[in-house]
Amino acid sequence: MQERNLRGQVRQVHGALPAIARYLSLFLLFSAATVPSLGRDKNVLAYGEGLIVNIPMPEPEVTQVVEEIVENSIIRGTKEYNKDEYVTGAVAATSTTVFPEWTDGGKVFYKLKKQALDPRGFKDSGDLGTLAVRYVVMVQGFENTVLRIDAVFVEDFRHTVHPSDGSVETNEYKDIREHLDAIELMKKENTEAIRAKQDRLATENFGLGSDSVLLSTPPPDTTSENTNGHGTTSQLGAASSQPDSHQPETHPPETLEQRVAELRRQVERLVKKPGAPLKSAPFRSASTLVPLEPGAEVLIQIATPYWYGVETRDGQHGWLRRDELETAP
Repeated sequence: MQERNLRGQVRQVHGALPAIARYLSLFLLFSAATVPSLGRDKNVLAYGEGLIVNIPMPEPEVTQVVEEIVENSIIRGTKEYNKDEYVTGAVAATSTTVFPEWTDGGKVFYKLKKQALDPRGFKDSGDLGTLAVRYVVMVQGFENTVLRIDAVFVEDFRHTVHPSDGSVETNEYKDIREHLDAIELMKKENTEAIRAKQDRLATENFGLGSDSVLLSTPPPDTTSENTNGHGTTSQLGAASSQPDSHQPETHPPETLEQRVAELRRQVERLVKKPGAPLKSAPFRSASTLVPLEPGAEVLIQIATPYWYGVETRDGQHGWLRRDELETAP
């Protein structure tokens, strides 16, 4: 009897095994689907979002700066095996298969570093591959521009695409922002540049500004020396031009020459050896307008902490670093 009951219990358990297996399979399938889903949500938030910013400046100015950043051969915000502060050896490109074709308008620029070795800041990156940055400049009204920056790393062997964690995009934009701030500084100091040029023209023409008014003003006692006290302007000028034996002799031309020499000394500089490139804007990566020879004379029009906005003898305007100039003897 006991043996018969035991066999019955075994048959019941055996019959229930398929149902238990089905429940267990469903549980494992649900668990396997749930865990990776949470991981993917986290990765989407952390990687591949890129950077989109609105810049309150005209599109041509932003485009000019972006072109200069693309040409500087540096990719900031990443490095290869932590050996450098940034990646060097990047080149500008008009197109690349690393990114999908851009079809949303605007101007698109690329900067590529081929055979980059395991760059930092890219999800699960490794091995050799192409490090690529894409810049998209889009017009947003007359005085606003939208800038989008994306970065990826693609392995050469498996062609796996690794999205950026945002560090490249952030640091590349920081470099662009510094250049844009320099342009804003140039705009703000434009008034001072115009004033400096007016002062220079005044000194070159020997006091056509405030100095000439001071020198042409008759002495206070000129009118009192006139017999009727009602002399005309021409009479006063004649009286003032006559020498007075009772007053010490003055030499306005010499005083004026000294003043002109002092003003020139303040605004004139000479290019140091071995010469210097005249830049189109106050930063190193700006395009070179013309190389200046040692000893070339320039006139300072704008002064910043590290740069001088200058004018050459032939009337060309540009920027030189302060340490590239010296005071004229």
